Amino acid sequence: MVSKEQVLEVLRDVEDPEVHKSIVELDMVKNLVIQDSHISVEVLLTISGCPLRNTIEQAVTEKLLSLEGVKTVDVKIGSMNDEQRAQFTQKLRGKPEERSTPALLKPDTDVVFLAIASGKGGVGKSTVTANLARAMAKQGLRVGIIDADIYGFSIPSIFGVRERKPTVIDDLIMPIEVDGVKLISMHFFVPENNPVVWRGPMLGKMLRNFFGEVHWGDLDVVLLDLPPGTGDVALDVHQLLPKSKELIVTTPQMNAAEVAIRAGLMGLRTNHEVVGVVENMAYFECGNCGDKTYLFGRGGGEEVARGLRTSVLAQVPIAALETTALFKDGTRQAEVFADLAKEVSKRIGLLGKVAAK
Repeated sequence: MVSKEQVLEVLRDVEDPEVHKSIVELDMVKNLVIQDSHISVEVLLTISGCPLRNTIEQAVTEKLLSLEGVKTVDVKIGSMNDEQRAQFTQKLRGKPEERSTPALLKPDTDVVFLAIASGKGGVGKSTVTANLARAMAKQGLRVGIIDADIYGFSIPSIFGVRERKPTVIDDLIMPIEVDGVKLISMHFFVPENNPVVWRGPMLGKMLRNFFGEVHWGDLDVVLLDLPPGTGDVALDVHQLLPKSKELIVTTPQMNAAEVAIRAGLMGLRTNHEVVGVVENMAYFECGNCGDKTYLFGRGGGEEVARGLRTSVLAQVPIAALETTALFKDGTRQAEVFADLAKEVSKRIGLLGKVAAK
């Protein structure tokens, strides 16, 4: 007959799909009974009606049946009471003395922050953020996105999760994960199509909540989709993250390039390192002959790079109108972003982690 210790050991491999920690470590395994070749166990979830309950139940069942001598199992899925939920969130948050500064903002954090900035709207900054994040995740990096464009949030739409809501356990928010990318956005916390009418201090408070009230888990890099220009949120990011890197997005037009330079100079003046420039909508490539047509002119990316003393890391071609903002594998855009992810990882010091994956 198997022992309780053997059962718990095999269940350590089962993770809560949202928290990505062992259900044993999180004390979610209860009422374990072993009778000859039969095992019954209860797994307590944080909320009743959890959409991932079947995933956990199946994983626990498979692990238990893998034990030698076990023929039948009975897995019951329950939900935590208020006291158990409070203990659960305490395990995630850590000791009270460690919570004064959010883990992501601690001086000794090894998480790299990369702000994606532009001088004006409409240049595809959020599209660049989303596709770069997904490409970095495909390389094996642990990636998060903070949609810091409080007024013009669009990251959930790009990832196709407009209708989803993050799980909130007490006051701890679980980011939504898509394609290996964890993301949080103001979109999840305002009624549909309602405008955000806030002044600067409220914007800064919400941004801090994204760092302190969201359980990010282990990350290698966080991409911040900044609002266009040099407003309050950009200033807050520069103050909160003095060691952040920046990637500047522009289009080929010279008027876009001029304001993009101003956005990059703001970062440089606050000691942020501008790692490079992405020229979006750089050209249209004929699918039959491969000829390039420069619909919006040429030279904007190079102009920004000269003004900021950096280089153009990628020129992203225009996609067909029916193409979604997340580019499919095999497209020219996806290839560009795969190369961009490698170059960005190199410039922000994460290439070693990519190679180790």
